Amino acid sequence: MSVQANPRDRESWVRLATKVEAVGFDGLYVGDHPGSGASPFVALAAAAGVTERIQLGTCVVNAGMWTPMALASEVATLDVVSGGRAILGVGAGHTPGEWTSTGRTFPSAADRVDRMIELVEATEALLAGRPVSHEGAHFVLADALLGEPRPVQQRIPLAVGGNGTRVLRVAARHADIVGITGLGRTLADGHRHDVDWSTAGVRRIVELVDGSVTGEGRRPQIEVLVQHVEITDDCRRAAQRLADHVPGASVEDLLMAPFVWIGTVEEIRDSLQRHARELGIRRYVVRAPAVDAAHDVVDGMW
Repeated sequence: MSVQANPRDRESWVRLATKVEAVGFDGLYVGDHPGSGASPFVALAAAAGVTERIQLGTCVVNAGMWTPMALASEVATLDVVSGGRAILGVGAGHTPGEWTSTGRTFPSAADRVDRMIELVEATEALLAGRPVSHEGAHFVLADALLGEPRPVQQRIPLAVGGNGTRVLRVAARHADIVGITGLGRTLADGHRHDVDWSTAGVRRIVELVDGSVTGEGRRPQIEVLVQHVEITDDCRRAAQRLADHVPGASVEDLLMAPFVWIGTVEEIRDSLQRHARELGIRRYVVRAPAVDAAHDVVDGMW
């Protein structure tokens, strides 16, 4: 179980990082939304200075905002200052404003995924200490080599986040963690999304990942970004209220989906155990406001 958050000021950020570690969570993640969120590696380096155990990762960097050497240098430095606790999470970048605010046209989904694949492959090679020469549609590198600092970990864990078929297949073949949110096509406002939180939709994602894995005995872990946590004695009423604001989701979807935790502590635990048993899902990320409620749910479960 990990927490995704953004620092607003030093005091609250330090307090959150130390709390996440003290109560037994596994990791602290920061997103990558230039102009509307913190610089992820600066925030994670600050958290590294006040923690000893938790993993520190991006959830997820926007591949459109990075070049391989810049990203590899940031990740390696985070791994060094944290004593080997970095995780690299990468996504294709779905928010149009993050591209247009830097003077670029928002690319097609195919182009964004192409860029992400090129970025991941080159960055992983650099982090592994290999010289990289690459001439692709998005990057050109000639004998690039990451000298110092070198990562502490022999391999930085890679998480790839997304829900498109191609992204999930790439993640299944290359990543250690496949991050899923249940969010589909970006709507016209550039921020909200269509969703498919049906049981059949979630199962399709899991089956797609499982069916795309290559390498004997290898299966990446699926990690769910939880969109809403609510402890209540009236789960159906709470789900109905939420369904009014989530296009495409029914009350039944919200009560069954791993992306939403609604109900009593015991009801939510039952759902998580069902997801583990039927879908193999045991990794979750909650947002900072849900830390206390999520801890009550998972304390002692795994």
